[in-house]
Amino acid sequence: MLVSGRARRLLRRVPGRQRFGAYRFLPFFFLLGGAMEWVMIHVRVGKETFYDVYRRKRSERQYKARMDKSEF
Repeated sequence: MLVSGRARRLLRRVPGRQRFGAYRFLPFFFLLGGAMEWVMIHVRVGKETFYDVYRRKRSERQYKARMDKSEF
């Protein structure tokens, strides 16, 4: 109960409750999404970023599709 009470108090302190309701949290989620996107593009884990893996997998799928298409 102690943690939920603290969380409730923190959430009540966010302005715009009457006018925007639950939508008052959208700017926080927008910033969180932007931060996640930046991390996925710029932060390297080992030798690769998430975006490097995405491009490689997409390229592999395109190559496989071309090879499957040329078999027929």
